[in-house]
Amino acid sequence: MIPELIRPRPFIQEQETELEPLNPDMDSLKHQEAQQYIYLDGNSLTTEQLVQIGEGTYKIKLTPDVERRVNKSRDLVEKIINEDQVRYGINTGFGKFARTIIPRDKLEELQKNVIHSTAVGVGEPLSPVRSRMLLALRINVLAKGYSGISLETLDQMVQAFNASCLSYVPEKGTVGASGDLAPLAHLALGLMGEGKMWSPKSGWADANYVLQAHGLQPISPKAKEGLALINGTQMITSLGAEAVERATAIARQADIVAALTLEVLKGTTKAFDSDIHDLRPHQGQIEVAARLRSLLDSDVHPSEIAGSHKFCDRVQDAYTLRCCPQVHGIVHDTIAFVKGILVTEMNSVTDNPIVIAERGEIISGGNFHGEYPAKALDYLAIGVHELASISERRIERLCNPSLSQLPAFLVNEGGLNCGFMMAHCTAAALVSENKVLCHPSSVDSLSTSAATEDHVSMGGWAARKALRVIEHVEQVLAIELLAACQGLEFVRPLHTTEPLERVYELVRSVVKPLVKDRFMAPDFEIVRRLLTEEKVWQAAESYMERYRLVQTRE
Repeated sequence: MIPELIRPRPFIQEQETELEPLNPDMDSLKHQEAQQYIYLDGNSLTTEQLVQIGEGTYKIKLTPDVERRVNKSRDLVEKIINEDQVRYGINTGFGKFARTIIPRDKLEELQKNVIHSTAVGVGEPLSPVRSRMLLALRINVLAKGYSGISLETLDQMVQAFNASCLSYVPEKGTVGASGDLAPLAHLALGLMGEGKMWSPKSGWADANYVLQAHGLQPISPKAKEGLALINGTQMITSLGAEAVERATAIARQADIVAALTLEVLKGTTKAFDSDIHDLRPHQGQIEVAARLRSLLDSDVHPSEIAGSHKFCDRVQDAYTLRCCPQVHGIVHDTIAFVKGILVTEMNSVTDNPIVIAERGEIISGGNFHGEYPAKALDYLAIGVHELASISERRIERLCNPSLSQLPAFLVNEGGLNCGFMMAHCTAAALVSENKVLCHPSSVDSLSTSAATEDHVSMGGWAARKALRVIEHVEQVLAIELLAACQGLEFVRPLHTTEPLERVYELVRSVVKPLVKDRFMAPDFEIVRRLLTEEKVWQAAESYMERYRLVQTRE
């Protein structure tokens, strides 16, 4: 069955109309329009919703039951403090200093110190979109009520989020051991009114100034709250959510691009026969084969190109065409697997120690360890890379006249014009770079904190390089889509199927055919945007659905 276009899953929402816009001149932010709230309960956030939250589509509120859970957890922390019980992270030092008892009058200083000493990240800051995702995900985890944070502090975080007051968070410095300590410490630092923050009203500025400009008070962490703010896997997981959503979008559009290339190269559809794939019933393979059937020559969507070589003597195509269901299929299955890991992680308690109010206990454990999302994101990078690897080989087939029966490098007056010669080189370079990036970061570990944190996940790098791999995949497939449309010019006046003609028309609405050599980099970028914005999917979706409905009736 062909998957439906991803839409947000149902969630509680309501309209906001009472707030005045921060800056009426910033039309792109659309503050004058009514905005929707999404309710966070710590249990049901999806990757789709988190990405939408990052884009500023929604403000957030907490569900009514969060208050009860958070207060119950905080009451236990206060009880332990008042009774002078010794618990890690509340009245002890951290890491190697876990046996150092901290007096009661120093507990708030302890919490500030752990944030100050841990905010040691380096590199470029996360974009406001990614910082927004990070903050929302941390709020979601704290809302579960197992961190010991006060409702007052949690409400201050929500207010900062809704005002788009976003901390300066350097992207490097986490080993994914006790979670993403350094990035989350920078996140907390801005909320404390220290370091830098960004808002639509101020841009990057002093954090205390940004908070004051929005009428907000800086957070002053109470006992246990400093550790609650910085302990968790939210940077790995929030970047991972973006990666898995972008991977989903490019993977299903890669099937469409491959179908267009097959048509231009006058390939056969026989390899996509449903009986073949039912004999090896991997879900992704079956879905890709079905999608290719819905795009290529059929009674529903006939192709003049397919008809022109119906009785040729070619028995089978090269692997890059014939094996698309097998190669693309495992990518779809990989994405589904990784998404499951990340959704679980997004709605899990990843603190240490964990406040279990029902039992009246605070227990130290290892839920902060980033191995789950790290391993999953390494796997995602390896899986999604294959879309670029096979795409580059199809670009070679389009450009090579001995394989394509088309003009060399898809241009007239070859020699005077180079056509797609160097475009193919760019694709090859990106694929080669991906081969290095696909080396799994999570196979590495360096002992830290005087051998207390003696096994780490390196999950932050796993997430960042997965995003880079996916970006390269998007770029390679943009080049293939342009090359396939250019190849179609040389097959005219024959037409392909209706869905693929709509894709061709979409591309030609923004990029003209290559009549002679020109500066092509802008063409690549604008077509990449068609893919990242899922315009290619939208152009073909209704036709694929029509095919599916006809097949279902038959």
